[in-house]
Amino acid sequence: MHIVRTFAFIFCISTKIIFAQAPSENYPVDPASEEQAGVPKGEVLKVTFENSKIFPGTWREYWVYVPAQYKPDRPACVYINQDGIQWKAPVVFDNLIHKGEMPVTIGVFVMHGKVRAANGNEANDRFNRSFEYDGLGDAYARFILDEILPEVEKQKTSDGRPIRLSKNGNDRAIGGSSSGAVCAFTAAWERPDAFTRVYSAIGTYVGLRGADRYHTLVRKYEPRPVRIFMQDGANDLNIYAGDWWMANQTMLRALTFAGYEVKHQWGEGGHNGKHGTALFPEAMRFLWKDWPKPVKAGTSQNQMLSALLIPGQEWEQVSEGYKFTEGIAANQSGEIFYQDIPNSKTYKIAPDGKVATINEDSENASGAEFDKNGNRYEVAKKSLSIVRYDAKNNKQEIASDIAGNDLTVAYNGNVYVTAPDGREKPSTIYLIRPNGEKIVVDKGLLFANGVALSPDQTLLYATESASHWVWSFQVLPDGTLSHKQKFGWLHVRDNDENAWADGLTCDREGRIYVATRAGIQVLDQTGRVNAILPTPNGSVSNMAFGGKDFDTIYVTANEKIYRRKLNVKGANGWDVPNKPEAPKL
Repeated sequence: MHIVRTFAFIFCISTKIIFAQAPSENYPVDPASEEQAGVPKGEVLKVTFENSKIFPGTWREYWVYVPAQYKPDRPACVYINQDGIQWKAPVVFDNLIHKGEMPVTIGVFVMHGKVRAANGNEANDRFNRSFEYDGLGDAYARFILDEILPEVEKQKTSDGRPIRLSKNGNDRAIGGSSSGAVCAFTAAWERPDAFTRVYSAIGTYVGLRGADRYHTLVRKYEPRPVRIFMQDGANDLNIYAGDWWMANQTMLRALTFAGYEVKHQWGEGGHNGKHGTALFPEAMRFLWKDWPKPVKAGTSQNQMLSALLIPGQEWEQVSEGYKFTEGIAANQSGEIFYQDIPNSKTYKIAPDGKVATINEDSENASGAEFDKNGNRYEVAKKSLSIVRYDAKNNKQEIASDIAGNDLTVAYNGNVYVTAPDGREKPSTIYLIRPNGEKIVVDKGLLFANGVALSPDQTLLYATESASHWVWSFQVLPDGTLSHKQKFGWLHVRDNDENAWADGLTCDREGRIYVATRAGIQVLDQTGRVNAILPTPNGSVSNMAFGGKDFDTIYVTANEKIYRRKLNVKGANGWDVPNKPEAPKL
């Protein structure tokens, strides 16, 4: 009995403490959240949508707020919100637009989808909220841009005004709470060309469907032109998926580190919309401040990004119109050569940027590289051979019966070739010595793809496309390989099963540049991804340093070729091997 009484006493005391730790939430009311006399009121339309191809089978409602000041002769700015109408948004918009504190903005308030049960009395609907909101990737952004906004523009106000929405990302904001907040951030992260302003209240940057990775990705990626307002409270959720309060603070530190324009308001509240509602007018003023001045990308504190990037130097498109480009390499003059594999053609880019066709039938060549004598080596897929072209473009076969993919040529003339055999069968890496001898130096990688040498040419790196690894081998004096090891750990996009690492190259300081579906992932000499450079079209298959000083990186990106001047210089296989500074451990 004494034990029971003691337990009951402790329980009562603990309960009082728990409830004492959850303070009542009373926030000052912003005047913009209350209806004001003399302020024109906008109209709210309610619509249903059930024809999604991106989220097939789903049904949902959405609401469209159209301000009284809207005139269809000019496309309006747009605010997207998840979970329908929140924050007293129509009233806030009425007041802020009337006072000129935000532009004329049409609000689109979208509910998550659900697949309705055939018989609601016997089964529950399938709710799509977590799948749509918590997942990474561009699916939700595409859903809004390609499906919802075109539907919004089919509507008309009660007085017959057609709805016209701006297509300019600088004129678009997106927001939400909890999973809706991380969904808003994901939309802007994936499509900064379409959304540049984000309101995040009690954001779910935790381990539900991968959003706990954002604080790492934000630090590594080249910053995007996005402005963010964040809110959270010390009594937010702390459950199986993570600690919301700590995750939001970690996210804030990552955004600040990466140079984003971010404002935050922390409170003591829990996982609810009270504080977010109180702050919504302030958030809108911050997100739309200085409009139409564009939101700009900031400067990251990431040391590798600072070492690589030159302020003001952006990606430049060199050429386009191909089927699939690959096999990019530079000769001693800094000219760039590359393949259009399906069209079986080889092209050259002169230092002035002019493109010329140099081979009308490359035998569907893929990988390419130059030796120290200026000869160009290629993997000829059609003839299952390795061929060499001299300065006059005369061809010679140096090895046969190799279903190769990529190659690299060492200063001493040794040629290393990757030969994948599908995604599940073991790949082969060949060594072709200058005398033509062909030997197998490794077997077992799953789709061995890109291959490159370290600047001192003592290490060989190879990408394994069917995983998230870059492998490293020590090059022995006779050219064979030893000490095979998983080396570089690569980031994998949410909608992929592997990084699909393709070509790779090194700079003279020993950094390793890997073409992946997530962009160019740049590793230090110890195999750690320090930085990620996305390309304008989101694709990259291979890259090479070229130009007069070999400080311009050229990228094959499906049907396009891009280049960008960097603050580093590439290490070419035909260079005299050089020892870079020891890595920082």
